[in-house]
Amino acid sequence: MIEAAVLGVFGLVLILSLSCTGSVLPALLFGFFLFSGYSLRTRHTARDTLAMALSGVSSVRTLLVIFVLIGAITAAWRAGGTLAVLIYYASALCSPRWMVLASFLLTAAVSFLTGTSFGTAATMGVVCAVMGESMGVPAVYTGGAVLAGAFFGDRCSPMSSTCLLVATLTRTELYGNLAVLLRTGLVPFLVSAGAYALVGFTFPVHPDASGVRQMLAASFSLSPLTALPAGAVILLAALRVSIQKAMGASILTGAACALLFEGMTPAALLSAIVFGYEPASSGAALLAGGGILSMAEVFAIVCLSASYAGLFAGTGLLSGFHAALVRASRTLHPYGAVLVTAITTSLVACNQALPLVLTHQLCRDLVPDGRRMMSYLQNTAGVIPPLVPWSISAAVPLASIGAPLSAIPAAWYLWLLPLWNYVLAVREDRRTAGPAK
Repeated sequence: MIEAAVLGVFGLVLILSLSCTGSVLPALLFGFFLFSGYSLRTRHTARDTLAMALSGVSSVRTLLVIFVLIGAITAAWRAGGTLAVLIYYASALCSPRWMVLASFLLTAAVSFLTGTSFGTAATMGVVCAVMGESMGVPAVYTGGAVLAGAFFGDRCSPMSSTCLLVATLTRTELYGNLAVLLRTGLVPFLVSAGAYALVGFTFPVHPDASGVRQMLAASFSLSPLTALPAGAVILLAALRVSIQKAMGASILTGAACALLFEGMTPAALLSAIVFGYEPASSGAALLAGGGILSMAEVFAIVCLSASYAGLFAGTGLLSGFHAALVRASRTLHPYGAVLVTAITTSLVACNQALPLVLTHQLCRDLVPDGRRMMSYLQNTAGVIPPLVPWSISAAVPLASIGAPLSAIPAAWYLWLLPLWNYVLAVREDRRTAGPAK
């Protein structure tokens, strides 16, 4: 089957690209030409093929706007002293040994309040990453903890667009769903928290952060008012203001702090927002970064991956593959069928929404109960995309905090959740079937 061969070649190139370069971008570019070639071979014209690809990119244009905001907010928080003041006071309370656990718990709390994984990573995630770096914590652990915490609320917050999407797909009631999701996620959450607590004692870290605090005091005003950009984004998101508007307000507030408290000129501020923040003091180098251009690689990853969705839909490349997958999965428990399908759709999709929709379409006949289907979807397709290096669900949060893709294996909560719920699903069915024997 040519479709299987095409997907196999693409998978092999992805593995080679990650192994040799550490980046998925070369493989995604190769995949674009590979899938375009398949389209041409199946008698689609070059014009049709381009239209398919552009339709996929058009479907993520809102995300591209969010990427611009993420780049701008990470620079504004640096330039305005927001990161500096948060790190200054938080580092006095947080021991380096507990920094990985704190990163997980803080991002989980913020993501639950705001319902957005990207917004959480670009705000609290950045704070945790910089604090971790200042304390000598390996970025793979901090990045994994932030990634896991960011998707905690994305999965079970009443303000999460993912929760609303799944409730709509399964025709279930949102708040009833949240109770189920909190219950089925409790054990993975506690086990992950325990693991993050233990890992802090397995690698050497700086004994304290007093040197960092002195550097921040010498380089920034540390006025409590510079924390307003952080408060603005969390408050507005909690009030269910759209995340774009909340982040926009935070950027403007951060810019005002940079001009009023940090003495930046408008030209320097604009340069920081576009190209990234460069502190005047070399001692504050750990706060350098951010900026719209820092999201350039993510832009490319998203556009290329999104073009696949249009090519797949237009050529039908995946239709036979998914049908065969579901038929083969019938030998498994229904949860197993959903899990296998979710893994497959996540590997070929660029975002979180498409695997949720495709998995529901392919498996809804296997799980007729809406509430159970909701739980299966959220515990598989809802958390597997951030474990895929070429998915924006992984690339965007990690790029926001400057963590490598090698941090994905340390997002332990996201790995444990699907496996634990497989155990729960099988145990529940056995308990239900027991009295009938």
